[in-house]
Amino acid sequence: MTLRVSVIDFFQERWPQAIAKLQGMRGLGQFRPVGEQSSYSSLVIEYTVPEEKLWAFRKWHWGVIRAAQRFEGFVRADRHRPLNCKRGLLRWYSVIHFEHPDHLNQWLLSDEREALLQEGREIFTAYKFKSFETGLEGWFCHHSGAELSGLGPPAWKQILSVVLALYPVIMIQDLIFGHLGLFEDWSAGSAMVVNLLITTCILTLFVMPAVARMLDFWLQPAHRRAPLRQELVGTALTVLAMTLMVVVFNAVD
Repeated sequence: MTLRVSVIDFFQERWPQAIAKLQGMRGLGQFRPVGEQSSYSSLVIEYTVPEEKLWAFRKWHWGVIRAAQRFEGFVRADRHRPLNCKRGLLRWYSVIHFEHPDHLNQWLLSDEREALLQEGREIFTAYKFKSFETGLEGWFCHHSGAELSGLGPPAWKQILSVVLALYPVIMIQDLIFGHLGLFEDWSAGSAMVVNLLITTCILTLFVMPAVARMLDFWLQPAHRRAPLRQELVGTALTVLAMTLMVVVFNAVD
């Protein structure tokens, strides 16, 4: 009985220390007990690396993790065993975890990380991030970079916001072009292509960024639980704005 208790005490005392030491040697972050925090903000990155640059990539990736460790909110990073691809290529998957989306954003947008990426492009041939869930998240991100793709608002909010921005653009554009008599002699296919190009440019460069800024309090990442009042106010404002625009355009028409 005494021997059994001693063995249990040994593992309870030494096991966490051994894990922490091992992860420190690998440069993959500090050990955190499971259940310490209910959720983290994580980023999944895929690298395609030539086999002959295997060790160069390992060394570069360790440098990336060591740099990330110096940023607030860093939890840990994991690098999974590579997958063998054709033509002498390896595919590596790296997952990095921070305590909060703001902490993750600080790392993603840092000059130090950008410099490391520029260095890494001499090693890996492709660099791929977590894909968009709906294809619309890029309009709702304040910063450039595909790493933020997984931090977009829920799909139904994106749909309402896009309709809110797209509807007045199309209506005003049709009114102006109709009044000026533009594209009347064009074929339907040619006129539609030009109209769509103009609409998309206006929407992407001007209208959607403005809508995203105005509804920033409501267009929060899907994993954040916003207060019920905030959700109701944002939804009500969006629906009310669309209703008013329908009334106005019906009166003009």
